[in-house]
Amino acid sequence: MARTHDHPGEQAAQDPIRLLDIRDTPLSVDEIFRAVGDDAAGGMALFVGTVRNHDDGQDVGSLGYSCHPSAADELRRVAEKVVAEFPVRALAAVHRVGELGVGDLAVVVAVSCAHRGEAFDACRKLIDDLKHEVPIWKHQRFSDGTEEWVGAC
Repeated sequence: MARTHDHPGEQAAQDPIRLLDIRDTPLSVDEIFRAVGDDAAGGMALFVGTVRNHDDGQDVGSLGYSCHPSAADELRRVAEKVVAEFPVRALAAVHRVGELGVGDLAVVVAVSCAHRGEAFDACRKLIDDLKHEVPIWKHQRFSDGTEEWVGAC
């Protein structure tokens, strides 16, 4: 739960969940970074997940992400849990769906808090829970012609 103190700048933000989305268009690190800006935040943590060129010893040629219709609601639930557990000033998370190539941004999440340790911890919780709880699936296609579906993100 967000802590409150005497200084107005330390009071909980009105709505710390600033941006949540699942998109089929390229993601912007700058957009996410701006969304979590807060004058009372002394620490901002940002995680960017990209498409890598390999997985489990195989060359990845391309991949696609798809999601269940409930994915946006589940993303909100995950964000609300993080806000309830950590003193978050601002939070943003955007995941991409559709066809992506090696090097493309797949997910960008960020959190700002009064202190860096809290921001790191909250950001890690956000991305880990997003990957495990939000129904987004990855379809990898390998250079040898094989393919696989990966459970969630």
